[in-house]
Amino acid sequence: MMAGGLTEAKPATPEVQHIVNQVKPQFESRENRTCDIFNAIIYKTQVVAGLNYFIKVQVSDADYVHLRVFQSLPYENRGPSLVSFQTGKTRDDPLTYF
Repeated sequence: MMAGGLTEAKPATPEVQHIVNQVKPQFESRENRTCDIFNAIIYKTQVVAGLNYFIKVQVSDADYVHLRVFQSLPYENRGPSLVSFQTGKTRDDPLTYF
C-alpha cells in the first residue's frame, strides 16, 4: 500500500466496528443527536502518521454517514478520534476522501 493513498473499499470487520463504537459519542455530540443504529458497512484506510479510516456507517433504515477517524500509532496509546464526517449519505454513495 502506498503511503497517502486510499485502499480499496473492504467490508467492515469487527475491529472497524469497535472503532466506530468508540467514536459514536463524538459523532452524537457534534451532531446533537442519538443514533440507535451505528453499524459499520465498508471502510477504506490511508496511511499517514498513524492510520485514517474512512467508514460508511448506517445510522437508520435509509440514512448513512461517512466518518473519517484517525488512529494514532500504537506507541502513542491514544484511542481513535473522529476527524470529520459527512451526513445525508445513502447506501450507494461511494466512499471517497474528504
